[in-house]
Amino acid sequence: MNLSATFRPICSAVLLAAALLTAPAAPAAALAPTCADTPAAHPNFTVRVVGKGQPMLLIPGLTCPGAVWNETVAHYQKQYQCHVISLAGFGGTPAPASTDQLLRNVRDQLLAYIKTQKLHKPTIVGHSLGGFLALWLSSAQPEAAGPLVIVDSLPFLAAVQNPATTAEAAKPMAENLRQQMSSGRMTVAAARQMSATMMTDTARISQATRWSVASDPATVAQAYYDLMTTDLRQEVARIQQPVLVLGAWAAYKPYGSTKEGTQAVFEQQYAKLPRHQVVMSEAGKHFLMWDDTQWFFSQTDAFLKQNAVAKQ
Repeated sequence: MNLSATFRPICSAVLLAAALLTAPAAPAAALAPTCADTPAAHPNFTVRVVGKGQPMLLIPGLTCPGAVWNETVAHYQKQYQCHVISLAGFGGTPAPASTDQLLRNVRDQLLAYIKTQKLHKPTIVGHSLGGFLALWLSSAQPEAAGPLVIVDSLPFLAAVQNPATTAEAAKPMAENLRQQMSSGRMTVAAARQMSATMMTDTARISQATRWSVASDPATVAQAYYDLMTTDLRQEVARIQQPVLVLGAWAAYKPYGSTKEGTQAVFEQQYAKLPRHQVVMSEAGKHFLMWDDTQWFFSQTDAFLKQNAVAKQ
């Protein structure tokens, strides 16, 4: 299998940082916050809390505010208390004061949020960069989290084309792209072209393009750099909870990839994760919760029912 061809959309779009964006806003009444926290305690993100029940954290991908999860929140808010994360600097939100150790700081602040809000083993749903953060915080403190739903994300994205790649070896390319990306905002045309590789609906592509252009370039560039130079393939062995990995391959069909070949790449990266299952969508592109919505809910519902967290 030609990994370069198989994952060309990832390498040209996801790794160039502007494809993981937001969805159209859901009606305000359906998503009205139920409580507030103290933003000063986590300067790298804000939280909107919706619904009642067992806690669920929803973490978006690169350049994407929490509105990417609007339909997911509407689906789960009667069963779960949804804590919807928006990372600073993404999708038009104010940029963080510092980008130093950006993703590590987000990880640590998320762990602190879980502790201070007394969230008992929250289910964590993460898309792309958000899935990576879910894996990282869970491997850092395995006792803090409940079941994980990882939406089209990998423990080490830089190793997609060459599994022997190390975090150190990825630094020169990541640094070069960090410099290019932080030099200015993407044009509307470039952002729209990237968005079109990640989703199919025209209205979503248009909305996604606007949020991409609105993201802070320096923040996006640093998040990308951190993502490309952090290898969790060994770290995931520490994760104790069950993990559902939802993968996409429809976007790679034009490049000759097969469902089985794409799944093999996922399985290779998740080999050290003790309790996991990888399931591939046959219809959805990278934004599986948008492109293959009913499949996404069917897979996630079944997984969460099977791995329900006992109430305290």
